Amino acid sequence: MAKSVLPDGYAEWAESIKARVQAAQTRAALAATRELIVLYWEIGREILDRQERQGWGAKVIERLAADLRTAFPTMKGFSRTNLLYMRSFAAGWPDREIVPQLAGRLPWGHNRVLLDKVNDADARRWYAAAAIEHGWSRDMLVHRIEHRLRERLGNTSDNFGVTLPALQSDLARQTFKDPYLLDFLTLAPEARERDLERGLQEHLKKFLLELGKGFAFMGTQYPLQVGDREFYIDMLFFHTRLMCHIVIELKVGEFKPEHTGKMNFYLNAVDDLLKGPGHNRSIGLILCKEKDHLVVQYALHGVETPIGVAEYVVGSPLPETLSDMLPTVEEFEAQLGEASSPEPPASYGGHDAQSKAEDRNDMSEDSEVRPGG
Repeated sequence: MAKSVLPDGYAEWAESIKARVQAAQTRAALAATRELIVLYWEIGREILDRQERQGWGAKVIERLAADLRTAFPTMKGFSRTNLLYMRSFAAGWPDREIVPQLAGRLPWGHNRVLLDKVNDADARRWYAAAAIEHGWSRDMLVHRIEHRLRERLGNTSDNFGVTLPALQSDLARQTFKDPYLLDFLTLAPEARERDLERGLQEHLKKFLLELGKGFAFMGTQYPLQVGDREFYIDMLFFHTRLMCHIVIELKVGEFKPEHTGKMNFYLNAVDDLLKGPGHNRSIGLILCKEKDHLVVQYALHGVETPIGVAEYVVGSPLPETLSDMLPTVEEFEAQLGEASSPEPPASYGGHDAQSKAEDRNDMSEDSEVRPGG
């Protein structure tokens, strides 16, 4: 039997069909998530209204949870705990119109995190919008909130306002932070810039996460040939939204005025040697252990290249007095060998175990839908 021959262009057409099906599936999943979140808000609003106007108590929520689970045995999300979250959700997002536009674009687990960890309404809206824009997982959202990302953004000491166009200046301020939390590093008191640079290079993925979206790594000790001499930049990046090179200089001590002169030299050289068509002027970031804001202001006054100065915070090594008290590996293994398996706590049984399982089910229902998809 002769083998069938597919017409020209079939493979490309089939791939386009597959892509459209996948896109439709994603849109359907996001639409379903949005409808579910709106439903949760409406249930929470009605619980609030009845409690405030008619004095209904907590027992009503327990009864409602039982009735809903009986009516919809295969549907997750109707535990007593989750109904209480729905009430908090309606109270935390009082404007019904904004729910589908913002909270409704996030999975329910993300919204529970926002309710648990962010009390201020403006901050909650900010973190919700950022999670949608950047596609943060729930764990990443928790990390950003606990590390106060909102407070740290736009907090650098800089001269962006006088060296960059307005839109570029605003975007640069929204890109850089102060301080940078390098808690994945530990540095001894006598550490040098090279130690800090080596640590960031070894933990580059974590450093890129802390830097934020848009940073593309180009190298450490990046060489620049100027005249007959070769100079080396501590770290060089390209930012895909700012459309410019980012020069980062690392200082293990406090900021000194002479640091701006060196950075100014590097930025001029990078603009001359590396800047391509359509690129904006390069931006410098001096990362230092500490800084005096007034000293930075004076040092940047009159400098025509855009420079920001920010502090960083690293993890602390264990004090010697504490490390001496810790068991050696051999002692620890011996203790493990002698230990017997403990009995599970009694509180894990009965109703408590059932409630924990219901809460896990309520949190897991959003595992298939991610923001920013």
